[in-house]
Parts: sequence; structure tokens; C-alpha cells
Amino acid sequence: MELQIGLPLFYFLLLGFAILMYVLLDGFDLGIGILYPWFNTDAEHDHLMRSISHVWDGNETWLVFGGVILFGAFPLAYASIASLLYLPIMLMLIGLIFRGVAFEYRFKSHTSKVWWNRAFAIGSSLAAFCQGLMLGVLVQGVDADSIASSSLQWLTPFSLFTGLAVMAGYALLGCTYLTMKSRGDIQQKAARYGQRLLLFVMLAMLLVSLFTLYQQPEIRERWFGGAHSLILMLLPLLAILAARLLFRDLGRVQRQFAAEADISIRHESRPFWLAASLFLLAFAGLVAGLFPYLLPHQISFYTAAAPDSSLSFMLPGVLIFLPLILAYTLWGYHIFRGKVEDYEEGY
Repeated sequence: MELQIGLPLFYFLLLGFAILMYVLLDGFDLGIGILYPWFNTDAEHDHLMRSISHVWDGNETWLVFGGVILFGAFPLAYASIASLLYLPIMLMLIGLIFRGVAFEYRFKSHTSKVWWNRAFAIGSSLAAFCQGLMLGVLVQGVDADSIASSSLQWLTPFSLFTGLAVMAGYALLGCTYLTMKSRGDIQQKAARYGQRLLLFVMLAMLLVSLFTLYQQPEIRERWFGGAHSLILMLLPLLAILAARLLFRDLGRVQRQFAAEADISIRHESRPFWLAASLFLLAFAGLVAGLFPYLLPHQISFYTAAAPDSSLSFMLPGVLIFLPLILAYTLWGYHIFRGKVEDYEEGY
């Protein structure tokens, strides 16, 4: 299919950027919620929630932004994806609502705190699992003829596995974030959990990749046919290197903690960036395999694009608000940089 360069491609890339930003930023605070039951005391729970209390709602801005781009620039894909994935989308939103309410009420509650703890953990896990389900459906593809006859096209063993894999990936991001933002026992425990989760995440990435290559001849041909396949092969090699460095750095945090030695800021923060690089490489591989489709083998970004007049009408708003969102995101993380200390406001 011959692709035309223009506004549809710009909005396709912008949609991908918004999804990537959401996965990286909201991924680690959803991961904190997934990790919540693995920490036992109220002091640890307080620390986990304070570590993300200043960023969690801003992180979800990227979910809204991506939804707006999909709705405004690719209405055909929005309608198809929303109808196909209606139930997991609604469950994801319910999970996000539960965790948002838990944030507001947990700090003010006494007798009901245990219930808000559960709401925070369950809501975070449900939202992450549903996102993984939707990813699995989009990677696996669906039969266009059977969409109307079944509302459970998204429920397959593969999508259930990708749901668990995304939960593990988000939990890994949460562990590396805690390694960067915490001290003492919490930091050591996060590093230990992170190593275990990394092994599962890498296994999941391998299995998903092999399944996709086996099931999708077009993707297999793209990855292994032609000179460009040599460039694509860099992605898994870089992912293996990043995983190796991440495992080593998490082990270094544990050893230095056991020896009661000072850990450099660089060694504390590098695991988070290595984990983020794993997500970036996995996302790049996904885009390389599925391009130019929004719904694999059915709807390409150019077919789904709105009329040029609509895309042009949206452009000034995008060019104004995208820099603003980036600016306040960067400023917020700059203001709340450093460790989360154990007093009421968290910093």
C-alpha cells in the first residue's frame, strides 16, 4: 500500500508519542498500585502513595490526549476500536476511578483505610490488566466478519497473557521508580522485586514476539526479509543489553545496601531509565511490525484519517497544547525531584 506523507502521518506519529508517554509515566504509578500488596506496613503504604501523589493525575493527561487524537484524527479507527473493546475500556476506566478515589480518601481515613488500600491496589491492577488485554487484541488481530457476532473477541489466551505481561512490566517500572525515590528497606525490597519481575518481563517479551512472528506472515516477512531487517535486529539486541544492565544495577543496589555503603544517585536512577528504555524498544518493535495499521490488517492510519479540513482545524490546538503539556510535565518532575522523605507531605 502506497503511503502518502502529510497530516495523517503526523497525527499517527503524535498518537504513538502520546501512547508511549502514557505508558512510561502512568505505567510506573500503576505499577506502584500493583506492588502495593507486596509491602506490608502502613508506613510503607504511606511512602508508596506519597511517592506518586504529586504526579499520578498529571500522568493521566496523556491518556486523555491520546484519546482526543484518536477520536479527532482517526474517527473510523476510534469507532471500530471502541466498539470492539468496549468492555475492557469500561473496566479500565472503572479501575482508574477506584484508584483516583482511593488517593483522595486514604490520607483522610482511619477506620476505612484498609478498604482504600484495597481499592487502590485492585483499581491499579485492573487498569493495567485491561490495557494489556487491549494490546493483545491489537497485536493478535481480529476477524472483521465476526466482530458484530461476538462481543468477546478480545477474550483470548494470548490477550490474557499480554494482560499479565503488562501488569508485570508496570510493576517493574514501579520498582525502579521506588529504587530512585526511596531509601533503606523500601529501596532494597523494590530492587529485589525488580530483578524477579525483569526475568518474567523478558520471558513475556520473547513469547509474545515468537507468537506474533508465527501468527503474522506479514510481520515475519518485514522482520526477516530485506536489508532493513538488519536494522530491526538492533531492537532485540539493545533490549537484551538494557535488561542485562538493569539486572546488574538492581543487584548493585542490594549489595551496597547490605554493605551499608553510599549508593550514588546515578546508580539509583539508572534502573528507571533502563526499564523505560525496555518499554521504548518494545514499543518501537511493535510499531515496526504493525505499521501502517491502527487495527491490524483492517484499518490503516491513512484509511481511518479524518478529512484534511478536520485535521487542519485541529492542528493549531495541537501545536499550542502539546508544548504546554510537555512543559508542565517537565516542570512538575523538576520541582518534585529527589527522595521522598518520611514526613506528611512526602517531600
